[in-house]
Amino acid sequence: MARALYIHWPFCLKKCPYCDFNSHVRDTVDHTAWEAPMLRDMEHEAKFAGGEALESIFFGGGTPSLMPPALVGSLLDHAEKLWGFAPGIEITLEANPSSVEAANFADLTNAGVNRVSLGLQSLHDDALKFLGRLHSVEEGLAALDVAQRHFGRVSFDLIYALPDQTEKAWAYDLERALSFGTDHLSLYQLTIEPNTRFATDVRRGVFDPLDDDPAADLFEVTRQLTEDAGMPAYEVSNHAKPGQESRHNLTYWRYQDYCGIGPGAHGRRNNQATLRHKKPENWLVSVNESGSGLREERALTRSEQASEALLMGLRLAEGISLPDISTRFDLAFTDLVDEDRLRMLNDLGFVWQSNERLGVTPRGMPVLDALLGELVNAELVMA
Repeated sequence: MARALYIHWPFCLKKCPYCDFNSHVRDTVDHTAWEAPMLRDMEHEAKFAGGEALESIFFGGGTPSLMPPALVGSLLDHAEKLWGFAPGIEITLEANPSSVEAANFADLTNAGVNRVSLGLQSLHDDALKFLGRLHSVEEGLAALDVAQRHFGRVSFDLIYALPDQTEKAWAYDLERALSFGTDHLSLYQLTIEPNTRFATDVRRGVFDPLDDDPAADLFEVTRQLTEDAGMPAYEVSNHAKPGQESRHNLTYWRYQDYCGIGPGAHGRRNNQATLRHKKPENWLVSVNESGSGLREERALTRSEQASEALLMGLRLAEGISLPDISTRFDLAFTDLVDEDRLRMLNDLGFVWQSNERLGVTPRGMPVLDALLGELVNAELVMA
């Protein structure tokens, strides 16, 4: 049974050079042609993972703030009919901070959205240009002001560790960002993902990414300033006031069931992994022919699930309960982690253990991916 629903809207006005998400640029989008297929895709998931009220819904993309508010409202109404809504359900929509999209915020609130995540990305126009964003700083801050007037909960994203960025410059920007009074921030280091324009630019020598050591210094600045401001990191890149963590994302990181609909959406439900067709046109054909946009539906082994639960849960400051995971997946402690490496990483101060919980320390978080490769039992990952 799923407690969360992810809805993917794949369209953007422009493909950002750092983005490796499933997003597509089209000259026109016939919104009326999308409503019925989205509802059918949702109905398919409810057949397999219904019966429990939804605690969160997340509209991601792409750029879901380009969706007409009436379409958002129709999807939410249908989700409530299929699953029911838990009291205080969190309904988040990702939005670009353009004046056109901000003009829809009031209608999106009326449609049922109660939390917005704004892609500000930078507080400097030259950085926004480098990142391929279409909005200016002035436009972004105006959209943030509108969002804070219309939504009960507001988060925004910033990208740091840009080429040649200094600690002083980032500290100034982050202190300014913290002064805006939102309850949640997502602060991501720029990573050069394969098959993006930035990957091509780096290969061609157009720019050099920030080296690992100065990037790690910026990570420390981020942790310290957000902690001092009462918005500590609860996940590698996410910071919130106590009680304002993204409940939807916690569903992923705590490895709980969720349904995913729309082009390219992933899901985990009933011990299965689901994946929708990525190309919008292929997804539409699939829904019309088979009643869902499913490209793949695969049963996960206990080892696969345990591995995913570890890899996701160790991103969280709260860490994971090894006894709970052992019981949930019927695997021994030694099946989950490499004990010799665990002792070594503990001695080096990269991980912590307390009351049968295991987590990654602030020192370990900047090298999390490498740590996970060392810590999680290789046989479990390969099973």
